[in-house]
Amino acid sequence: RTLRIRESDPIEIFTGREGEIVLKKYSPIGEMHTFAKQYAESLCQVSGHIAIITDRDQIIAISGGMKGLLGKELSRELEEKVNNREYILASKGDKNFIPIVRDMAEDFLHEAISPIICEGDIIGAVVLISTSEKGKMGEVEQKMIQSAAGFLGRQMEQ
Repeated sequence: RTLRIRESDPIEIFTGREGEIVLKKYSPIGEMHTFAKQYAESLCQVSGHIAIITDRDQIIAISGGMKGLLGKELSRELEEKVNNREYILASKGDKNFIPIVRDMAEDFLHEAISPIICEGDIIGAVVLISTSEKGKMGEVEQKMIQSAAGFLGRQMEQ
């Protein structure tokens, strides 16, 4: 629990120069960092919103602003929703509106979240957020992130 390693999490094991054993969580989608970054940039350009791609623990790609979130740990609420395969379309003040990362004051007003599923397992999420009142998320954004999540999941299967 302290290391946030779940029972089914893949782990890489290394040995250090001085004989120490190093455990590193393996992130399948993290291996596609460059591809995820390019996809986030494309999603941001098409949607006009901030696009985020995560693995199960942290943000691995972001485009459109808030670059300081890159590498930050996901909030427990987001982890829980993604692990439960829930899709979220919410605005600030809604009961299902959740923070994206831990210890973050919500600097955004609208969000759309879709889990990335690869071979039946959750490997991350695609998130769109908006800081503008006019940036309310709708069915178009929901379909956009579901399509992105499906595409990324299939890429990981190959």
